[in-house]
Amino acid sequence: MSSVRLDKELELFRGLMKVPSTFEDGFTWPTFFGSLFIALLMVPGAMYMGLLMGGGSMPAQWVTVILFIEVARRAHKHLKRSELFVLFYMTGAAMGNPFGGLLWNQFFVQSEGVASMGIAQYMPDIWWYAPTDPEVLAQRTFFHVAWLPVIGMIVFQTFIGRIKGTILGYGLFRIASDIEKLPFPMAPVGAQGLMALAEQQTESTDAEAVGDAEGKPENWRWRIFSIGGILGLSFGALYAGLPVLSSAVLAKPIIIFPIPFVDWTNKTSDLLPAFATGISLDLGNFLGGMVMPFWAMVGSFTGLVITAIVNPFVLYRLNMLPSWSPGDDTIRTTFVNNIDFYFSFSIGISIAIAIAGFWQVYKSFQASKAEAKHKQQMRIQLDAEDADRLSAIKVQRGDIPTPIIIATYVVTSLTYVLMCGWLIDWHPGVMVCLFFFAFLYTPLISYVTARLQGLSGMSVNIPMVREAAFLLSGYTGGIKLWFLPVPMDNFGAGVTFWRQAELTGTKFWSIWKSEILLTPIILLSSIFFAQFIWSLAEVPGPEYPFAQKMWEMNAANSCIMYTATLGRFSQFNESFRWDYLTYGTGVATILFTILYGLKLPILLIYGILGGLNQTTPHGVLPQFIGALIGRYYFQRKYGEQLWRQYIPVVAAGFGCGIGLITIFCLGVKFLAESVIKIPF
Repeated sequence: MSSVRLDKELELFRGLMKVPSTFEDGFTWPTFFGSLFIALLMVPGAMYMGLLMGGGSMPAQWVTVILFIEVARRAHKHLKRSELFVLFYMTGAAMGNPFGGLLWNQFFVQSEGVASMGIAQYMPDIWWYAPTDPEVLAQRTFFHVAWLPVIGMIVFQTFIGRIKGTILGYGLFRIASDIEKLPFPMAPVGAQGLMALAEQQTESTDAEAVGDAEGKPENWRWRIFSIGGILGLSFGALYAGLPVLSSAVLAKPIIIFPIPFVDWTNKTSDLLPAFATGISLDLGNFLGGMVMPFWAMVGSFTGLVITAIVNPFVLYRLNMLPSWSPGDDTIRTTFVNNIDFYFSFSIGISIAIAIAGFWQVYKSFQASKAEAKHKQQMRIQLDAEDADRLSAIKVQRGDIPTPIIIATYVVTSLTYVLMCGWLIDWHPGVMVCLFFFAFLYTPLISYVTARLQGLSGMSVNIPMVREAAFLLSGYTGGIKLWFLPVPMDNFGAGVTFWRQAELTGTKFWSIWKSEILLTPIILLSSIFFAQFIWSLAEVPGPEYPFAQKMWEMNAANSCIMYTATLGRFSQFNESFRWDYLTYGTGVATILFTILYGLKLPILLIYGILGGLNQTTPHGVLPQFIGALIGRYYFQRKYGEQLWRQYIPVVAAGFGCGIGLITIFCLGVKFLAESVIKIPF
């Protein structure tokens, strides 16, 4: 018996889709025009939505795909599923808009956290991060000579980083899929929505089609996708569309559903001291709870319950959260609790989770060796037909030679090391750290994560590796080293993407070609629209409720670690405690051992462990409610297999709907802001 359990829920996800026998090139003229569309409309839309509601790239991805499907239909064409996948990928890649981070950079160097923690005087040394001259920042323009070094560094990191990330993620997929033949149970979830759109274009139906009211077959995926789309349009009009439109004509936008959440903390402080309360009214959280594995949601909710008990009735009463005071809101409560206790405790939890991940990988190795030995004893060898089939698939999907993968890794890693060495004045201790990150830590953690992705869809990270290495380097010359483009990555998280490409029958060369075309286009559009958004108003400001509420806390939390290399007593010295770190590691390790020994679902276990890190209810509560309704109502009504096919498509439609309405309203706002006002 294998030492690594595969939950029934993961096995169900694994069986949703199979690898096709043929592969097609998804990089065509429609996807070329798609890249232009992405650059001109999706990039500014994603920037604005991120500031407004902290939204990710998913709505923009579905907007792009659905629009091009409709254009193709009116041209009496249909897009192949490989073309849809490349469009979806290109939009997601573009949403990382490299110059969008400049909006954060300009805020950070002016933030209260930087000033209050005594690191403002060191910021001018970080000339590749952001200029600090108040006169330059007051102009609210990136087209200034002082921003040229910053722009140059972003261009460098974008080109090298995309080459490195794409090729090395692919190389790890080759190992996990072709050599170790891992199942990748979560990969089909992300591909279901695209399959719905691909099938919608065809007039024929397959065996999965269901009957309509008249007994005629219809494509169920498109019908379910449309239901989600209507939900997204309706909710998005009030949640995101109204604030965007009203901000174009009013000094303060109209917000019906508070973004990012409703805060009840100062009203419940007498009952639950030192515990943040509230709820997110984003319907996407509710649907997300239905889509995600049920036991993962149960684990997160269990972590919330633990936090609601431990914070008020244990930590607060033991005076382990002394900085909290009645009347503090969610942001303040979370921040001071982090300084007093959770900064160190969460590091310990992460260490325990990392140990558990490594242990699982070790046990899977043991199981694989035992299975191979058993097959050898039974004289079972790989059938020649299976070997030929795998070889044929490699040719069809467009694999690249292994030496190219290795050369890419070595050259890009050395480039990063040399760049960082130049920026840090070749400090010996830091140089040792850089080589450690590039050639030991990165390949190790990437492989372990790739294997966990293939087994259960989860990732692993060892916390505080960069921080610990820098502290041990002996560097005490300020904060410069925290802003280096360190060659420390975890490429294992990208292997699921390549399995999704395989499931949709997309040739891998489509991805390489789209990267070559898309990267320079996105760089140009990203800098232009970042400048345009900054010119409209201060960032953050009332027009951007998410950024206004969350950015200051994020900046203050970041500064805690930065103060560790100032050569004096700092906020880090106050927050970091070995005893709390030890408590976190011990509690999480013991809990994992007990829960695993009870043979509970592995996703439940990781959900509980993650929840020990001061879970807040704002997103977890609606996700848990959605998970309960999905499992105990819809799953009973439609059956487990059918429901698990339905709900990812509904969620994809919802993302498309909310994206469509938000992008439309954003276009109206941009048009209104661009009108030249005549003073008579």
